[in-house]
Amino acid sequence: MYKNLRIVPHIVFGRGAFNQLDNILSGKRTDAGAHVVFLIDDIHESKPLIHRVPLHANDLVILVNVDHEPKTTYVDQLTEQIKAYSNRQPEAVVGIGGGSTMDLAKAISIMLNNPGTSADYQGWDLVKYPSVYSVCIPTLSGTGAEVSRTTVLTGPVRKLGINSDYTPFDQVIMDPDLLAGVPRNQWFFTGMDCYIHNAEALNGTFMNAFARAYAEKSLELCRDVYFHKVDEQEAEERLMIASYFGGLSIGYSQVGVCHALSYGLSYLLGVHHGVGNCIVFDQLEEYYGDFVQEFRKMMQVNQISLPQQVTAEVDEAGFEKMIDVALSLEPLWENALGTEWKSIMTREKARELYEKM
Repeated sequence: MYKNLRIVPHIVFGRGAFNQLDNILSGKRTDAGAHVVFLIDDIHESKPLIHRVPLHANDLVILVNVDHEPKTTYVDQLTEQIKAYSNRQPEAVVGIGGGSTMDLAKAISIMLNNPGTSADYQGWDLVKYPSVYSVCIPTLSGTGAEVSRTTVLTGPVRKLGINSDYTPFDQVIMDPDLLAGVPRNQWFFTGMDCYIHNAEALNGTFMNAFARAYAEKSLELCRDVYFHKVDEQEAEERLMIASYFGGLSIGYSQVGVCHALSYGLSYLLGVHHGVGNCIVFDQLEEYYGDFVQEFRKMMQVNQISLPQQVTAEVDEAGFEKMIDVALSLEPLWENALGTEWKSIMTREKARELYEKM
């Protein structure tokens, strides 16, 4: 059976596209008492962008902190804050920020219409009811969160996404102007998430012509950006498209070894997703050969250094927990290594790879 992929139904792309937000939301404001919730990365608290947000009388602005990977407990806390703000549902939830902020917006949109805790929905196709109308405005590019059907969260026992057809945003506004001024390291590590998406998709057993077309174009755009073949403004635009296409590629295929091991690393040590992926990918030449070598060249060209020996102080229980989290992600391993993956990626092999990091 072929995957019936749900993607974002409405997209605006272009410099200055942010200015269309008020007009887009106007159709959702049903009456004078309606309100919209804006979740904004708190890095923008003292920046000009926050003053451009088109607020109406009853709207709620929440500055979210994403210094650490998004947790299910944080999603639940923010959901309760929104519910306590008004006796009616918001007309829309708008996420403005990078991948973590977008994941929070997707998760909260789901939890406003679904009972229980967000940890209950970590997995595949567990969400029962449609989410509240949601909009995302990326101010970082690379994660593919703007188009993916998952919202990656660290829960009480594992790091795993809420993967469902109710997860994708209803509207994406992609304005390359909003990428200006991103710190160099963050720009690199977030973009490498996109590069690794493509490498894992193209080397996976789930690969197909649809996913390949997006992955190959996304890869080409990443190379333009990180080998500095284009100027800064063109690079912003190409990275934004690369991120979107990379997200579509894995949406119709899957990620692989790097993301599975990275989830374990992030769960135990709190390493940010993009950085964690790079730490892991650097040790995966056995699986992604030429891509790993090219990744290292990109690090050299961009004068990026990876954190070293991050697992040096991990004890036995820690290694076991990382391995548990990583090996629980069965679709990722099947894509990477085939249906017999359990005989290839043993606990001993996973431990060996973690020890190299």
